[in-house]
Amino acid sequence: MMMATEQQIKAFTLPAQTDPPRSPRETLPTMYDLPSEDPKEPGLPDVFHDHQPQLLLETFQPPAYQPDRFFAASDLNLYYTLQNPAWYKRPDWFGVLGAQKLYDDRDMRLSYVVWQEGAAPYLVIELLSPGTEREDLGETQREEDEPPTKWEVYEQILRIPYYVVFSRYTDQVRYFELTGCRYREVEPRDQRLWLPEAGLGVGLWFGSYQSIERQWLRFYDARGAWIPTYEERGELRAEQERQRAEQERQRAEQERQRAEQEQQRAEQEHERAERLAAQLRALGIEPE
Repeated sequence: MMMATEQQIKAFTLPAQTDPPRSPRETLPTMYDLPSEDPKEPGLPDVFHDHQPQLLLETFQPPAYQPDRFFAASDLNLYYTLQNPAWYKRPDWFGVLGAQKLYDDRDMRLSYVVWQEGAAPYLVIELLSPGTEREDLGETQREEDEPPTKWEVYEQILRIPYYVVFSRYTDQVRYFELTGCRYREVEPRDQRLWLPEAGLGVGLWFGSYQSIERQWLRFYDARGAWIPTYEERGELRAEQERQRAEQERQRAEQERQRAEQEQQRAEQEHERAERLAAQLRALGIEPE
């Protein structure tokens, strides 16, 4: 499918009403119509912006949702308003509850188009960089005719319930919860934020990921245990397989020992019978 140009998108107007009304999939821009890349953007600032979102993707496992009914992505265009359909933000990481993992259950997303998906993100996480820190923290004001800031989009337009910012330079994490119409900073004592609708929480964890030991953000479950990464799940499965193999070996050894004991008992019974028969013959009695 040919992708629309930015000029075509900006010229887009809402369609006239029809009877019966046509589906938004037919009348409004979809992810196939909107650009998924901006060649003017300089790209990700460092390797941390690769590893940290991946750790979040691996550990975001909301237990109340089937695996194909939640969506998470990093560095993906998030289109948020039909008033200006070419406008988007590109969160370092975001998660959506109740969204199909695949677009229309069949295609990997090129971008996330809120008016087509019907569900806004539940949680957005931004990783602070020197060039974006002020905007990430809501400390910038937009100029006239410019797109709204990230903070305005997340707080006022999409009304995303939870917003988290994390600095790799200071290892400081800040949590914001949408209360009424504004974000309110919350400061949990254990630096962990519980997300009730998701049934999991996010917090600071010190450990080794991708062979790099440092403070990371990752998700934890209702017991407070860190949700395992892909590698940890593989190691857990391997350990479970090793334990099952050991249990099978022990069961086989127990069966062998039982068989030997049965054989020994049978031999002892045979020997006793032989001795008894010999004693009877010595008395002149032929055993039956």
